[in-house]
Amino acid sequence: MKWYGVMPAITTSFKPDLSVDEAFLTRHLQWLITNGCNGIVALGSLGEAATLSAEEKQAVLRCVVAASGPTPVVAAISALSTAQAVTLAKDAEQAGCSGLMVLPPYVYRGDWREMKAHIAAIFAATPLSCMLYNNPVSYGTDFLPEQIAELAMDHQNFAAVKESSTDVRRVTAIRALIGDRLKIFVGVDDAIVEGIAAGAVGWVAGLVNAFPAESVALFQAAIQGRREEAFELYRWFLPLLRMDTVPKFIQLIKQVQQETGTGNARVRPPRLEVIGAELEEVRAVVQQALAHRPSVQSTPFPAT
Repeated sequence: MKWYGVMPAITTSFKPDLSVDEAFLTRHLQWLITNGCNGIVALGSLGEAATLSAEEKQAVLRCVVAASGPTPVVAAISALSTAQAVTLAKDAEQAGCSGLMVLPPYVYRGDWREMKAHIAAIFAATPLSCMLYNNPVSYGTDFLPEQIAELAMDHQNFAAVKESSTDVRRVTAIRALIGDRLKIFVGVDDAIVEGIAAGAVGWVAGLVNAFPAESVALFQAAIQGRREEAFELYRWFLPLLRMDTVPKFIQLIKQVQQETGTGNARVRPPRLEVIGAELEEVRAVVQQALAHRPSVQSTPFPAT
């Protein structure tokens, strides 16, 4: 497992009856990889994992691993209980995943002793390389740099952090404590250039689901220090990237996929597709972006 580069947190495509569309998922994954993505993250928040049954999660992981070939697949591990999370981690190993992205438990916001025990149990469940997902904005649990350093001392297969606190100072704070012991990924789309400047080496991205080549080009320009090129791409991309940072990010990103012919807007309740002014706003942003596309562009999405 190489923790580096642009790794899409993939959306889960649904058929009109809201069952998982594995055929479309396969085409989407192969298109993302063809356009330069370095890995695939399945069953994340953007993948609506909380709405999938255990059987559906297993099927999605098998489908993603089969479609991705040698490209590493990372399974997001999230559940209401530690036991459920451990079971899912073991399922991911059996499905052939290369790594795990470990989340705090849904709903319950425990103290550090409880969260440490939860994360440690998942890390210990398999030998797979693990990424810790820190998103205090969405989940209410904040893994502080000192706590992350403590976990790194105790678990050799703890290899990376997806830092989604929206505070790029966290990148430098973690590195100040443990140097390059952990690979740090940016987990919010509109902080990628700043995060790389602070020392991040990867991006678990959202809008990449519709614009993979553009995302890869932005990452490469930023990490290689081509500042003017990175800024120009970033300026074009930012109105889209900001959709990744609001409560309806799943609905918005899926709507962008529909507008660009790279997916559909279907979501599982309680989420509903955006309508009215929200829908018109998304369409206006996409139309503006498509009218002024950069020279780097993703290949056409494959037809059925």
